[in-house]
Amino acid sequence: MLEHWAIDEDDPARVESGTVVEILRSRIGSMRLETWLTSSSGRLLAFVTNAERAMVMLLEGEGDPGEHAVDPEAVGSSEGFVLSNGQHDEYPDEDTVPVTEAFRLVEHIVSTGSWPTDAPRVIDR
Repeated sequence: MLEHWAIDEDDPARVESGTVVEILRSRIGSMRLETWLTSSSGRLLAFVTNAERAMVMLLEGEGDPGEHAVDPEAVGSSEGFVLSNGQHDEYPDEDTVPVTEAFRLVEHIVSTGSWPTDAPRVIDR
């Protein structure tokens, strides 16, 4: 059975791979820079952005350190990652990816349940 994904909020709404990027873009436009999706099997997919770069994390469930997309060639760090609780974070650029790449990763994970084979990532478990 293929997983179904929903944005994890007060009123969860099912998300399809064909619309997830549009939803993320709309959320960014509304300055909602942190988005958590939950799958029907309990996995979590996080997307946190500053509108230029994004951290994409896939966790097996609550408490799992998970794995995250990386950009091994990137140098420096970026600010402006605003969490839903108002916290402002800064991340090393190597631990984030350009937002267009993040969109591709999220769309693929929502569609297939796994990372694209060409996506560099770090397993934090």
